[in-house]
Amino acid sequence: MLGAGSWGTALAIQFARGGRPVRLWGRDRERLADMAVSRRNERYLASAQFPDSLQVEPDLASALAGARDVLIVVPSHAFRALLTQLAPHLAPDMHVAWATKGFEHGSLKLPHQIACEVLGAERRVAVLSGPTFAREVGAGLPTAMTVASPDAPYARALAHELSSANFRAYTSTDIMGVEIGGAVKNALAVGAGLSDGLGFGANTRVALITRGLKEMTRLGVALGAQPDTFMGLAGLGDLVLTCTDDQSRNRRFGLLLAAGRTAQAALAEIGQAVEGYAAAGAIHEVAARAGVEMPLCEMAYRVLYQHLPARDAVRSLMSRPIKAEAE
Repeated sequence: MLGAGSWGTALAIQFARGGRPVRLWGRDRERLADMAVSRRNERYLASAQFPDSLQVEPDLASALAGARDVLIVVPSHAFRALLTQLAPHLAPDMHVAWATKGFEHGSLKLPHQIACEVLGAERRVAVLSGPTFAREVGAGLPTAMTVASPDAPYARALAHELSSANFRAYTSTDIMGVEIGGAVKNALAVGAGLSDGLGFGANTRVALITRGLKEMTRLGVALGAQPDTFMGLAGLGDLVLTCTDDQSRNRRFGLLLAAGRTAQAALAEIGQAVEGYAAAGAIHEVAARAGVEMPLCEMAYRVLYQHLPARDAVRSLMSRPIKAEAE
């Protein structure tokens, strides 16, 4: 397990349940040393005790030695660099999965496209995504998510490794759709936080989720994804979760913006990666390139990057021409 933040720690705990050996690596050696002693991640997931089979490993080469599966859990901006760093240590038969979400800044590539560039097209890869909060996974609460890979047998094998009495993994071969869902929902969750923070109410929130799902699906299909993917855990499920619960950093970011914080002040207050901020900028470019209309995501972009007042954004959305719901 590469990445010792809240989500990386929670997934390491989940994989280690039942006695499966897991090594957890991160960049901060001092914090890893503290975790090895306390047997918990005091900074990001203090409530979850490490299983006996979870080992903290500060050396990357040692963490990878003899492993069959490597799971990367880092923010999207760090994904390519970590792949490049670990590539020389990968044996030919090692599988690589990730729980990273979002488009890469600049290239606008999704994680599976970056992995193909860095590791080659022959490597067996997968993405983990879906409606999951780290604290609840760490606590062992009932949870479901999706494992997507173009290699269906690998997706099934990884889903079995991940599943337990209180955790169920479903499989998909639509890695494009699962990753688009994971990226777009973050920007929409920022919008949901803004909406709720400004007091627009439940009707507005549900309209944002429903029409946001339509935008997500529209972009996904244009980029080659399967439309049914967006009605599942990695689409609708993750979208509803992040838009409606304050465990979502993206939603909390929107709430802080509505309370008058600047974007930088809100990011500093949260103190962890807020993928929706970068996602809004990337989606603006990706949608323009694909010729896809995404008015909700576009308004999130304008609020975050062009300083459009959120109330003006809502008025603009409400004054759009009437059209059929299916459009």
